[in-house]
Amino acid sequence: MSDPTSTPAAKKTTFIDPTFLFRFEIDLKKQKLDWSTKGLKLPETCRLPSFGGLAGRPVFADVRMAWSEQGIGVHLNVNGKRQLPWCRDSRPEDSDGFHLWIDTRCSPNIHRATQYCHRFLWMPSGGGPQRERPVSALVPINRARNFPKPISNSAIKVVAFPRHDGYELSGIVPSEALTGYEPKQQPRISLYYAVIDRELGWQTLSLGPEYPVMEDPSLWGEARLV
Repeated sequence: MSDPTSTPAAKKTTFIDPTFLFRFEIDLKKQKLDWSTKGLKLPETCRLPSFGGLAGRPVFADVRMAWSEQGIGVHLNVNGKRQLPWCRDSRPEDSDGFHLWIDTRCSPNIHRATQYCHRFLWMPSGGGPQRERPVSALVPINRARNFPKPISNSAIKVVAFPRHDGYELSGIVPSEALTGYEPKQQPRISLYYAVIDRELGWQTLSLGPEYPVMEDPSLWGEARLV
């Protein structure tokens, strides 16, 4: 009888995500976060990598981020879709969109979130009576020891536009919505992102959802504010 552990399927279940072996560091560029009715535009130099591609996860979005003393801005283009995004303002944790985790004090050895750890979400739709309006939210982190200061979701800017095969979305988290955000004194933050899409999958900075990335800051990467 053949050994079942030698089958391809069995080998796949024992595979370790290669990004688990590293703690990635990226640079966030300083930019003027000029907001308009069309949202925020960021240059090519602000594009973030997707190290999750090393583990075979899909890469279907152009993700860009920048910072200023006024806050942190994001812009992304999602391509390759044939279906509408699944977004519900009543179920933000389950919705498609751009999910961003930030620890303003960069504490790589903690396993439970503190008051400096945030999870922000931008959805291209899901709000309003017809669910056609974009949504932004500060989402509680599971198992957190403490939570950042409460803010109104309306304080987090968001603009989104549908495209024939996806959507374009941009947003800004103002500095007052980031507990402990002091770029000059703390020019390094912990960071993790995921573009979540029920049709296309998870595009991530590093590890995927099979790891507790949504609640364990030690699994996030680091970003230098340069």
